[in-house]
Amino acid sequence: MSAADLSITGVDFVCVPTGDHDRAVEFYGGTLGLPRVKRWGDMPATEFQAGNLTLAVMDPSAFGQDAATPNSAPIALQVDDVDAARDALAAKGVTFHLEKVDSGVCHQAVFSDPDGNPLILHHRYAE
Repeated sequence: MSAADLSITGVDFVCVPTGDHDRAVEFYGGTLGLPRVKRWGDMPATEFQAGNLTLAVMDPSAFGQDAATPNSAPIALQVDDVDAARDALAAKGVTFHLEKVDSGVCHQAVFSDPDGNPLILHHRYAE
């Protein structure tokens, strides 16, 4: 099969490693309020829907991989109002790494999940 034969049509999910599946499920479903889509049977992996992106929160050790370590690249979560979303999460105990950043085209607020995976509240206001 050549690369041209692959016909990749999209991304089904992005994995987010965790060392404590139950804690991660509470954070992504409860704290962030993302809809829970499905659990992978009895395995410690649960999918959450963030708009058009599915986040698969999973314990890699249950799948024969090295124990969970945080991702190094953040996942940017689109919101309508970074300040309002930041305030809502801060009220739930989420700690942000920086004050809101204005890049000239977007606002961002950077934080981490309980496993240290970096996340960004993101709103693009200019093209």
